[in-house]
Amino acid sequence: MPNILILGGDGYLGWPTAMRFSSLGWDVTIADNYFRRHACDKLDTGMLYTVPNMISRAKVWYELTGKEIKVSVCDLADPEAMRGLFDGRVEYDFAVKKGFAGPPDTVLHYAEQPSAPYSQMNYRTANFTVTNNLLTTNNLMYAVRDLSPSSHIVKLGTMGEYGTPNIDIEEGWLEVEHKGRKDTFLFPRQAGSIYHTTKVMDTDLLWFGVRMWGLKVTDLMQGPVYGLETEETAIDPRLATIFNYDEIFGTILNRFVVQAVSGYPLTVYGKGGQTRGYLNIKDTLQCVTMAADSPPESGRLDIYNQIMETFSVNQLAEKVQKAGNARGHQVEIKQIQNPRIEKEDHYYNPTYQGLIELGVKPHYLTDTVLDGLFAVVESFKSNIRKDVIFRGVKW
Repeated sequence: MPNILILGGDGYLGWPTAMRFSSLGWDVTIADNYFRRHACDKLDTGMLYTVPNMISRAKVWYELTGKEIKVSVCDLADPEAMRGLFDGRVEYDFAVKKGFAGPPDTVLHYAEQPSAPYSQMNYRTANFTVTNNLLTTNNLMYAVRDLSPSSHIVKLGTMGEYGTPNIDIEEGWLEVEHKGRKDTFLFPRQAGSIYHTTKVMDTDLLWFGVRMWGLKVTDLMQGPVYGLETEETAIDPRLATIFNYDEIFGTILNRFVVQAVSGYPLTVYGKGGQTRGYLNIKDTLQCVTMAADSPPESGRLDIYNQIMETFSVNQLAEKVQKAGNARGHQVEIKQIQNPRIEKEDHYYNPTYQGLIELGVKPHYLTDTVLDGLFAVVESFKSNIRKDVIFRGVKW
């Protein structure tokens, strides 16, 4: 049975990923320090519904499926906590089978402060983002080098590392010819927030580990994710994943649907021409499982652009308005002063064929998909707090 360690296993993507690998027969361990939950409580942000903690959800999963997901509540920025997950010193907070699961064949790294707005709130949140994200990645890299050099690291990166260059975005690499000589380099990156800058540094750290120590790493440059339901979360409401709709932790399409249901105007920043690549949460699960099943050789860094289609903010708003109006909502689109420093009208043409070539079958943003998302959000309409939707974090 292959063994996977999922860092950040309590999160929006981490928990559904844990259930997916468990359902596929992997031996799964998850670790998380509950940062996102604590930050949401401290900032008084909105979650659409209450989500049980990791231990409770792992118990429900075991009761319903007979499959175990081991749980460790720990701070992965602490090197000893990280190393304990590799050398057997870990103390599980939930485990059916006693004893160490063994060094992981695959490590899936979600364990970072994931919000660009949070990283830009003030110097304290910026400092936390830098220290947490980089120390966690560095601790992982050294733990693999020292304790499990055959482990395959799958790191969740972000398309935001690239920024919006005026050239086509390749999948991670760019061949450069200069003064008659050629070489291949990591694609130039120009991050637009402290969070995205830490993700650039993650890539650089892991590229160092690949070159110097022969690590094997897959870096998934993911765009914004939308959606709520996967095959596993649909089994029981207690297995649902975290769903934020606030400006700080909510992703744009999820936010727009909540705004539409609650009668809050869709917040389009500036001109609304900002274009990004998007994917359904179901495709995130496809991508990470395909990546885990296709490890590179030692000493190689594989990079995939993890998106399925591109939209401008205006296009997303128009889609949500159309779907919402068809369901009886009176959806207003409102352009507001952009709180961010970013291009609002730009060229954007990323390459994203690698994962499809591995076998991923995309779920596109159809009217049917939007209708399903609206239906779920509508069922929790009474929980929506308009006061947390937009606070105007500026940078």
